[in-house]
Amino acid sequence: MALGAAQDDAQTFHDLTAHETVLQLGTDHLTGLSGQEAERRLGVQGPNSLPAERGEGPVRRFVRQLNSPLIYVLIASGIITLLLGEKVDSTVIFAVVLVNAVVGFVQESKAESALEALRSMVHTDATVIRDGVQRSIPSEEIVPGDLVLLEAGGRVPADLRLIEENQLRTDESALTGESLPVEKNHHLLAAGAVIADRVNMGYSGTLVTNGSGRGIAVATGTHTEIGKIHGLVGSADAVETPLTRKLSKFSMQLTILILGLAVLAFIVGVARGESASDMFVAVVALAVGAIPEGLPAAVAITLAIGVSRMAQRRAVIRRLPVVETLGSATVICSDKTGTLTENRMTVQGIWTADGTLAQIRDGVDSLGPDPTGAARCCLVVGANCNDAWLGEAGEALGDPTETAMLVVAQQHGVIPRGLERVAALPFSSERQYMATVHVDPSTGGQLLMVKGAVERVLEVSAWQMTASGTTEAIDPTAVHEAAEDLARQGARVLATAVQRDPDDDVIDRLMAGEAGGMIFTGLQAMIDPPRSTAADAVASCHAAGLSVKMITGDHATTAAAIARRIGILPPSEDGGVLIGNELERIDDTDLPDAAERTAVFARVTPDQKLRLVRALQSRDHVVAMTGDGVNDAPALKQADIGVAMGVVGTEAAKDAADMVLTDDDFATIEAAVEEGRGVFDNLTKFIVWTLPTNLGEGLVILVAILLAAELPILPTQILWINMTTAVALGLTLAWEPKEPGIMERSPRNPHDPIVSRPMVVRTALVSALLVAGSWWVFRAEVDGGSSLEASRTAAVNVFVMVEAFYLFICRSLTRPSWRVGLLSNPYLVVGVTLQAIGQLALTYLPAMNTLFQTAPIGWDSWLRIVLVAIAMSLVVAIHKYLANGRRSGRQTV
Repeated sequence: MALGAAQDDAQTFHDLTAHETVLQLGTDHLTGLSGQEAERRLGVQGPNSLPAERGEGPVRRFVRQLNSPLIYVLIASGIITLLLGEKVDSTVIFAVVLVNAVVGFVQESKAESALEALRSMVHTDATVIRDGVQRSIPSEEIVPGDLVLLEAGGRVPADLRLIEENQLRTDESALTGESLPVEKNHHLLAAGAVIADRVNMGYSGTLVTNGSGRGIAVATGTHTEIGKIHGLVGSADAVETPLTRKLSKFSMQLTILILGLAVLAFIVGVARGESASDMFVAVVALAVGAIPEGLPAAVAITLAIGVSRMAQRRAVIRRLPVVETLGSATVICSDKTGTLTENRMTVQGIWTADGTLAQIRDGVDSLGPDPTGAARCCLVVGANCNDAWLGEAGEALGDPTETAMLVVAQQHGVIPRGLERVAALPFSSERQYMATVHVDPSTGGQLLMVKGAVERVLEVSAWQMTASGTTEAIDPTAVHEAAEDLARQGARVLATAVQRDPDDDVIDRLMAGEAGGMIFTGLQAMIDPPRSTAADAVASCHAAGLSVKMITGDHATTAAAIARRIGILPPSEDGGVLIGNELERIDDTDLPDAAERTAVFARVTPDQKLRLVRALQSRDHVVAMTGDGVNDAPALKQADIGVAMGVVGTEAAKDAADMVLTDDDFATIEAAVEEGRGVFDNLTKFIVWTLPTNLGEGLVILVAILLAAELPILPTQILWINMTTAVALGLTLAWEPKEPGIMERSPRNPHDPIVSRPMVVRTALVSALLVAGSWWVFRAEVDGGSSLEASRTAAVNVFVMVEAFYLFICRSLTRPSWRVGLLSNPYLVVGVTLQAIGQLALTYLPAMNTLFQTAPIGWDSWLRIVLVAIAMSLVVAIHKYLANGRRSGRQTV
């Protein structure tokens, strides 16, 4: 790479020697860059950071709340009424529009603030050598050619070609999905090595878990592997939620219907000799009546309640419509490590030479509290031939494998690191074992302990310890068979051995791999175990008709073992796993079939995860995708619901996601799906409740125009009905408890309209009853000598009374209202009470009479109003009973 030139994304350095890397980057492996050269390169290359995604500003977010055809009609109606001099009507209309926009804006702002509070803004520094002097600088100032030092506990600040290492291991799970730390070296690799196998490279954003090292920065900022994934995120499509699509389509259809009725009414009225200005007023009344003004606010508040409920169940929602989208999900694609598993290596079994495997999992511990013989010696070696340590709170710290061996020893009465160490031979990739020498407190002699790869420990062992503590000649075949069986179950297997009072030169012989005569004590099998809630959550998802797939960067054997334990794969199934290199050979035409039938995908790359999500979406699936690493970000953005981990998740994953789990638990996703289904049910109940009223109001106006009669209700009165009932009555449905068996239903078809055929029938029935009932009361009042204002007041109260009675019918989509339980939703009782107070004020307060052109009415008028409400309720209840009977318990309205 020419000095000062732009970085080449195609350039790789794992296939160059350290010396070639130094020469190509114009640096020095001892003194690094000069400060002046580093400053020059920073000016050319730019900072070592990724461009921040520009968020949506508050003004744009507010304006977006007005983006609905129904709102457009309301705004047009407000303008028309203002031009006609109806200032009160136009003021009320504009106030309705403003309230709807404010509600949506506030709720989305709250959701975004919750995510901001969750993020941890940590400024990172890096240690470099410049001008031969070690110094700490902000990681943003690193440039290609910098000599960077790495220490345990720090993060790799840029992509590095390693030139020196000392027991260096890095956690690359955020980048590759590999669950275990990767041991690093500086040796030359073949040009075709994939990222997960480039052990001579350190990658930006990964964590140093052990040891130390130094490397030359070869890529910074957007040119790093993480930067390339960041660019891939930009190529992912921003997917519109099913609710957004359905509401947009529904709003457009309803707008066309309303405008069609309005035009028809205007033409008929003018043709009959009515003045154009009078007909404009009437048409505005029709449009305002037919538009469900409360729907946008009801949707926003119902979704906001869902957001609150999900937050209580440890799921933070970034965008309101995602709440309902979860209820529409048909496939959940889950990462393995940390989501389905505990993200903590745990010893699950101890195998000893007598052929016994002591299980330590799923609440079963056949090893017992105080093991003896070979099992105890195996634990002692694991606890002492170990570089992990105990923190101040007693927690095990260090390499995940070693902390697992430390913890299991402590659980079974062995004091971790309880023996004085006098010598040590560190683990290396060449030897594949670690050796330590300790003082035996009982004899004052020495104990040599070895732990490592099974085949290497067997090579230095001549004996094996029995359950009683005696020794006998080793049987390598039996040990190999046991180790292979455990490995097939997805476990990582380490062997342990011990020797009492070793010769003085034993460490030298161990370094050369020539030692012998050690006593094999056993095998320790460890795995990152499934979360205790994972199996039940997966079973609940299957019962709800959701397909659960595991997509991980980990090895196929480990992924399959976990998948079988939690029910993603059947226990006896050998197949069902597709690995990344096989996936790469499947073209886009055949991929949807493969994605549909496969349950586990292992060793997959970021672009392959993105392809899988798109393949499933091509089959009309609503896909929820979980992830925590930078490598997951493109797929998270592409998915219908991107779910990021809040505890271990990277900022890139959280930024790309729609939902963030604060406990990183798959069971929380299942709970969120349940809440999402409940939210959609409650939205459906609100729509079933509000549509007949709005259609009835529009039809009342249309009938009056067709009959050339006085309007039974005025535009301002219609707005009073719609907004007060939406808030006091309709919104109480948002707090309805979830329907029984909600997670036993199949997912909704994403192509089903938001207004189903049964809803259309119900809407037509209730609207017809409202028109008939309100006209009957209005005409009875007029014919009885009541003033026009009093007659209209009675008609307004008919609508409100019917809505209050009908509200109880809409509390359940399937069950009769008397089985729901009145006190199961106390908000409903409060809402009905407040609405009753409001109607009395509208009817009898002089100020309200003046503002809304109403007048007091007598008890006989109230009697007629109540009779209409009761009659309507009986008819609708009978219709609901018959409809449910015909559908044999299926969800209806």
